[in-house]
Amino acid sequence: MIEADKFLKPAVEAGFDFYTGVPCSFLTPIINRVISDTALDYVGAASEGEAVAIAAGAWLAGRGTVVMCQNSGLGNAVNPLTSLNHPFQIPTLLIVTWRGGPGIEDEPQHQLMGPITPSLLDVIQVPYAGFPSSENEVSGALGAAVAAMNDSSLPYAMIMEKGAVRDYGIDTTPLETPPTGVHIDLNTGDGVPGRVAAMERLLELVPGRAALIATTGFTGRELFTVSDRKQHLYQVGSMGCAAGMGLGVAVNSDRPVVILDGDGAALMKLGTLGTIGAYAPKNLIHIVFDNGAYESTGGQPTVSPTVDFAGVALACAYPSVFSCDNIKGFDDAMSKALSQDGPHLIHMKVSRGMIEGLGRPKITPPEVAQRFKAFLAED
Repeated sequence: MIEADKFLKPAVEAGFDFYTGVPCSFLTPIINRVISDTALDYVGAASEGEAVAIAAGAWLAGRGTVVMCQNSGLGNAVNPLTSLNHPFQIPTLLIVTWRGGPGIEDEPQHQLMGPITPSLLDVIQVPYAGFPSSENEVSGALGAAVAAMNDSSLPYAMIMEKGAVRDYGIDTTPLETPPTGVHIDLNTGDGVPGRVAAMERLLELVPGRAALIATTGFTGRELFTVSDRKQHLYQVGSMGCAAGMGLGVAVNSDRPVVILDGDGAALMKLGTLGTIGAYAPKNLIHIVFDNGAYESTGGQPTVSPTVDFAGVALACAYPSVFSCDNIKGFDDAMSKALSQDGPHLIHMKVSRGMIEGLGRPKITPPEVAQRFKAFLAED
């Protein structure tokens, strides 16, 4: 058993200074110390997959990241670990607890995940070792993690058993309830434009120092086709994670950060709106292009017609929310969002349809990530 600081201070020296995750009782001592230490940055995520996405954005913004979660939550993280971190070659240190591990009588929900935790990490090709159980093991454990991530540019895990870290109380101030945001309705009902038309206008409006993160599917492919720029990140896979990535970038950069989301993707991780509202990055603009369909998979309908995205964003403490279904309204919404503190949500209704013969980005995901990271570091 070790003190939390006996791990956290050497971890900072090894370059790990940004933490995110979802609590577990095994993690209580270390996660409480992270939250209480003003020298460390922590973002509490709504889900483990969201935490992986937030960490990916933070890494792109130059931080050394740690994702903490229970092993049952590892299932939620499999998708972004395999379809975000792996293709883009984004490393992060995972601290995964071992509920239901060897010799532990645990709750029924851990009876399967406990025994298969190491093999699950093997299957998704995440190398791992045990979390250090004594102070003299910390340096070697961190050194092995750093060496593995430097070699592969991929995640590395430490499996934490029960009682690995001595209990630690928490010193934190609860979040205050923010004032109710403002909803500006710019809808006209005169017929909605295509997504590309809105995207073209967006690129005319955003400043050159803005970073754009486009969700998977046609959105990213169209952004690449309209204009390929070093400040663009075209997400592949990891559906629903664009907002989390954007949050991870925004809280670690003073650049304007614009998320190009889709209705289906936003619905997949709707909890991220709550995280964005709570951490309230003033430089973030969250656009949801809503055509009511999973268009890149054949046009199956989403449930967005029954969802009030503007109402959800207001309930999640976005200071301002815009609804629009025309280019003029989108223009007004973007102009206001760029001139005021955010985060802002722009719910933009668009029609279905894509560019004829739409291709895919010609630049590989690792090249996109490195180019985007270099852009963020230019300041």
